[in-house]
Amino acid sequence: MHAPIKTDALVIGAGPVGLFQVFQLGLQGISCHVVDSLPQIGGQCMELYADKPIYDIPGIPVCTGSELIAQLAQQIQPFGASFHLEQLVTEMERLPDGRLKVSTSSDTVFSVQCVFIAAGVGAFLPRKLAIEGLQAFESQQVFHKLDGRLNLAEQHLLVAGDNDAALETAIQSAQLSEGQPASITLMHRRDRFQASEDNIAALQDLCAQGRVRFVAAQPTACIVSNGRLTGLEVLTAQGLTDTLPVDIVIASLGLSPRLGPLADWGLALERKQLPVQTDTFATHERGIFAVGDINTYPGKKKLIVCGFHEATLAAFGAAALLNPSQKTLLQYTTTSSLLHQRLGLL
Repeated sequence: MHAPIKTDALVIGAGPVGLFQVFQLGLQGISCHVVDSLPQIGGQCMELYADKPIYDIPGIPVCTGSELIAQLAQQIQPFGASFHLEQLVTEMERLPDGRLKVSTSSDTVFSVQCVFIAAGVGAFLPRKLAIEGLQAFESQQVFHKLDGRLNLAEQHLLVAGDNDAALETAIQSAQLSEGQPASITLMHRRDRFQASEDNIAALQDLCAQGRVRFVAAQPTACIVSNGRLTGLEVLTAQGLTDTLPVDIVIASLGLSPRLGPLADWGLALERKQLPVQTDTFATHERGIFAVGDINTYPGKKKLIVCGFHEATLAAFGAAALLNPSQKTLLQYTTTSSLLHQRLGLL
């Protein structure tokens, strides 16, 4: 367990609303850290809308999800927020001094005064193959992405999935200059892919060369020998039972949002959402705010622009909470020298 990181605020979720929360906190002079379960910032915007057009961001007639995230990332640069990615917040508890202790799946611990939950519809976690007993091999023989630290040499590699990430995993593994797998099998329930034409063409070419095998099948059982996963029993598209040799499985099945540990933090929930006060977007717990799709209140609309509004008022609420003796003034970025200083313009 690492020594606790002390900071004014912790933002849980690095989607567009979480990133804008960092910006609004920065304008209030509040430093923060950010935790997200994904390996990159962007949340739903990057996972679902990276290349899709968005038309309802004020002042931007059209942009893709990835373009919006890039602009937000640039906007928050002056405030130097620290990001802790591929980490899931697992515990939150109140300390005797009133601060909040927040722990993550990577044993990172924070001691904070305010928490901003901007987790969208929950943490995005990898979809898993629904096979009894397979979970026992997670992080040993079963993974969810191709990691450069994995030794594939002479290993039977099974990639499950039909998306670009799955096809790219099979393609890259076949093109390794060193440490070639003994075999590479791509498995999906049917021979249709939710992937780019370039990746589909490259896969088909490798299959024609015999360097990758495609199997239209669904896994039904694990085959284990001496405590090690050695194969998967599958039901083929033709209704036949087959056995595939396996040393390493990469389940590239996409991500799904789940409420996860948030349900165990002792916060009031209504239909898996957090009720908030609409003047500060505070929850019933002192110092804990909720913005974006994770919250609920009368008239709630799940739009990015509404999340930006919520993040703004939440930052003002935090400023009043952290500095109760000071009046929280409304200042404008067009004229305020203090805000210009915080933005690094002076």
